[in-house]
Amino acid sequence: MAMMKFQTVERDSFFTKLDFRPKLLMMTVISIVAFVWENPIMEATLAILIIVSCLLVGVRWGYIRTVLLIMSPFYVILLLTHGFFNVDQVKTVLGIQQLKPMFAIPKNWWLIGGGTMSWEGFFYGINIIFKTLCLTLIIPLGIFTTEVDNMIVGMVRSRIPYKIAFIFSSTLRFFPLLFQEIQNIIEAQRLRGLAMEKMGPVKRVRVYSKVAIPLILGAMVKSQQLEVVLQSKAFSGDSDRTYIHQSILRWLDWVLIVFFLVFFVVSLVLYIWFGIGRFFSPV
Repeated sequence: MAMMKFQTVERDSFFTKLDFRPKLLMMTVISIVAFVWENPIMEATLAILIIVSCLLVGVRWGYIRTVLLIMSPFYVILLLTHGFFNVDQVKTVLGIQQLKPMFAIPKNWWLIGGGTMSWEGFFYGINIIFKTLCLTLIIPLGIFTTEVDNMIVGMVRSRIPYKIAFIFSSTLRFFPLLFQEIQNIIEAQRLRGLAMEKMGPVKRVRVYSKVAIPLILGAMVKSQQLEVVLQSKAFSGDSDRTYIHQSILRWLDWVLIVFFLVFFVVSLVLYIWFGIGRFFSPV
């Protein structure tokens, strides 16, 4: 079975050829702006632009669909929580005294009778949903389109301590190994007659829970082997070393850096002085 790569793009594009430093700046700026904005429309627009950008640069639709499916129960809980129960916080954050009701549950209903869904709470929940979606999908947009080796060099060139860059890259390299280990364990169980496709959801969860024990033990063994290898090579974490891969900022990288710096400054100015991006902003 072929070793799984962490780079998860269907094709090469101009974005995969960019240096990691403008991508790191992009992830930082988008994360801050998405965290600051409160307007559901602007937040939804930003999330849609990120999804479209992911598809254009080659991030697989299957990955995005999986994220949406996994997060959908969490999104429903967010809507119900903010719409029905998070009244005081929504009032405080939005600076209003009274919430407008969207609909009310009949009082004779058991346990949930009398609950009222507010418009402000509903749209505040929508804003939180798209906020989390932006923060979730901006990471693969920058990381899935970059080789791990180029990522390390770009982080070091960005004045990030080499030890942090090494820990980050080692974590990324461990994911394919863990996925490979999971596949090997499941394949070994299939050879023993385990037919997971015929199992129900509950039995599958039980099987996957049993996979966790050998997976954790295997991860511990690999981490110990990595420690021995680093000690044998006298690893010091000093960034003053040679690198096989080069990190060179080309004109397209500089264009991206300038664009996101301008976008960050303009977004903050519009938010602080003109209120563009706040919950009740006209945009």
